[in-house]
Formats: sequence, structure tokens, C-alpha cells
Amino acid sequence: MDPLKALTDAERKPYWLDSPANPEPQPRLFGNTTADLAVVGGGFSGLWTALMAKERDPSLDVVLLEGRRIGWAASGRNGGFAMATLTHGIANGLERWPEEIMTLEHMGLRNLDEIGETVARYGIDCGYERTGELHVATAPWQLEEMHESAQVARELGVRFDVMDRDQVRAEVNSPTYAGGMWERDGCAMLDPARLAWGLRRACLEAGVRIHERTPVRSVKDDLAGLDLITPYGTVKAARVALGTGVFQPLLRRLKHFLVPVYDYALMTEPLSAGQLASVGWHNRQGVGDSANQFHYYRLTADNRILWGGYDAVYYNGGKIRPEYEQRDETFVKLAGHFFETFPQLSGLRFTHRWGGIIDTCSRFSAFYGQSHGGRLAYAVGYTGMGVGATRFGANVMLDLLSGERTERTELRMVKEKPIPFPPEPVRSAGIQMTRWSIARADLNQGRRNLWLRTLDRMGLGFDS
Repeated sequence: MDPLKALTDAERKPYWLDSPANPEPQPRLFGNTTADLAVVGGGFSGLWTALMAKERDPSLDVVLLEGRRIGWAASGRNGGFAMATLTHGIANGLERWPEEIMTLEHMGLRNLDEIGETVARYGIDCGYERTGELHVATAPWQLEEMHESAQVARELGVRFDVMDRDQVRAEVNSPTYAGGMWERDGCAMLDPARLAWGLRRACLEAGVRIHERTPVRSVKDDLAGLDLITPYGTVKAARVALGTGVFQPLLRRLKHFLVPVYDYALMTEPLSAGQLASVGWHNRQGVGDSANQFHYYRLTADNRILWGGYDAVYYNGGKIRPEYEQRDETFVKLAGHFFETFPQLSGLRFTHRWGGIIDTCSRFSAFYGQSHGGRLAYAVGYTGMGVGATRFGANVMLDLLSGERTERTELRMVKEKPIPFPPEPVRSAGIQMTRWSIARADLNQGRRNLWLRTLDRMGLGFDS
């Protein structure tokens, strides 16, 4: 089908947020107040932090401040893949923290287990399905790396089932697949907006005070605590947890480590019974292909297909603008790739198209830290894998703010920072060169050019 025709009626808004279940906003903060813990940011990072702070100590006075609406940014615009990995995959973790990789993998799986337990305990209706993820190879050169990854995973006690072409096509039927592997336990599929709204409700029921449409403009330090300055009031807090992602950081130091990358996605209309039968997908796994420029896709509860990825776009200068959330060039490209992958779905239309920013750092996984004499903690840099890992990061922030040494705070991954990005315009030039090189590698049997090999040696390891 002509991609332009399939996109004709697609609304320019995130599918997950386009729902009558979206709750009315909590009131803005007017006036001055105090708190034991102030959480800045109403995405997954902030919501998990606020909720688990109350679970640890129900008497704690917790306030959460969100500049716009709960879950409106990355937490409500992603694919709904809650992954167990804390390190952007085993290969990335093994390259950076080989002595910790087994611990990190097991901590990630435990974290994902606990997300499922939380969803059940609070009755959060977010379509949580522990289906795992199907990693598919769309070119023969990807198979060798895939088999090596599966072997390493098995040695670490993680279930990866290698599949040949016919086996993977029996799971999800596409003529583009050359083979694959099923990561059985490491991923749950869910509706991310409903998870955010469910965590919001759980926070409110636990006594967290939430103020939406209340941006924090600055943080000021005094002997009695930290003052969070908002347009119409101030919160004086003994401790602060910062979970604002890549948006204008309240800590200047973070701007050296983070860049905003825009990711784009499409959502189809619901598949008919016949269309779904032509694809198979009986086990409802999340799917990701194994190219450097990769697609991710999954079924929704009503059997739509979310189709995203491939174009990770950095706008020179690191600018964040609403108009960047719509990029027709990318939407047409994604739609064309969709019908190449599923030619049997010719005639299917898309109902939604949208984009949003990912907080990316040079090591591809979150990093953590403190400031203001240990009274403020932050966790940022999830690089597109924050649906699950933000809960782990929230626990790290709470551990750091408590001043106690825990298994989490003793990790080298938690103690270390990524390599900072260079200043502009070198930053933009380097990122665009990397994007071009990655695309060339996919066209050249995965072979990495001198630029990518140099980044590998520097510990940057751009591979997705």
C-alpha cells in the first residue's frame, strides 16, 4: 500500500495519551509549603520515587511537582516495552561493567518482577503482559552476533531461545526474517500512559501531594533545606529527587552528559481476525529487529500494531521544540518499512503518528548522582529503556538520599558517570557523523567504519 495513503487519516498525537482514561490534572501549587521529600518530574522516574518513598516510610511527607501533565512526555509516548535490562542490553553492560554484569542482570529481572507485583497490588489496569521480546535478524550478518549474545545470556542465567528462520516466522510471520531469538523473561508489554496514571492514583492514595502544571524554575540552597521555586509558590524540602530527563536541567552539570534524541512511532487501526491470523503473533511478544537502525513493534490490547524506531533524530544544537514531534519524512519512511515487513497487511491504515524526545547519554544507560551536600539526588540518561529501569533508578535515588550503603549504591555502574559530550558545534557534528556511519554499517554487512571503531575504543560504543 502507498505509505502516504495509509497515513492520510492518522492523527498527530500520541496514541496512548489520546484516551478518555486520562485523568483531570491535579491543582497547581499556589503559595509556599514544606515537605520531607520533593520529587521533580511526573514521569515514571518521579512517580516511582514518590510511591516507593511512601512505601518505605508512610509517615514521610512527599510532594511531587510536574511542569505539565503526569506522563505527558517520554513516559506516555514510548512503545510500552518494560525491559529487565538496566544496561541497555547485555553486550553494553558486559563492555562497561563485566565484573558486575551477572548482578546487574539479576537485579534487572528482580526489578521487572517487582513492577508486575506493584501493578497487581495496586490494581493498575495497564495491560501488563510478561511475554518477553523477540529479537529478529533481517540480514544474515546479524545472526552471528545474535547467537553469541544468546550464549553469553545463557551463561548468565538469562533465557534466550535461538530460533531459525522457520521457527521465528512461526511466531510472527514476516518474509524479512532470517532468524531470531526469544528473550523469554526480560520484557513485559504494557500501556505506558495507563501505567503512569495508575502510579499517579497509587501515589495520591498513599498521601503524596501532586501538583501538575507547576514547573520548577530553580533550586536554592539554605540551611533549612532546598527551596524549589515555581511560578506561584515555593516548596522547602529536606530532600529532593530529580527525575526530569533531558529537559532544561536544574543542575547545570547534567547538560554536559545528556542530549535529546527524537524517536517516532505509528499506530495502526485494529487488525481484523483474518489480518491477525496472517501475521500469527499468538504469544504477543514485543519485537525488535537487530540492525543498528532498528524498528520496535508490538500488539496492543485491541490488536493494533505500534511500529516505531529506525530514525533517531538529533536536531543540531540540541534544541527541543514542539514542531519536532511531527516529522513527515520519518512517518512515510516508517510506513514503507511496515508494509515491507508485513506485505500481507496491505490496506491497513494508521490512526496515530507522533514523536518525542529520549534522554540519551554516551553510555546508553542511566547514570546517578547527588548534589547540594547529598540532599538532592538524580537519575537520568535512560536512552529509551526507562519504562522498567526508572523504577530501579528511583530506588537508587532513595538509597542515596537516605545516606545508607546498599547493594545498589555500591555498584560501579551507579558510582561512575558517562563520558561527557563535547560542546557545540562539535557535539552536533559528531552525532550527525555517528548517525551517518551507523546507517552505512547496516548497508555494509554491519562493518563499522573508522569513526565508529574510534568511538568504540573511547568507550562510547554507539551501536543503536
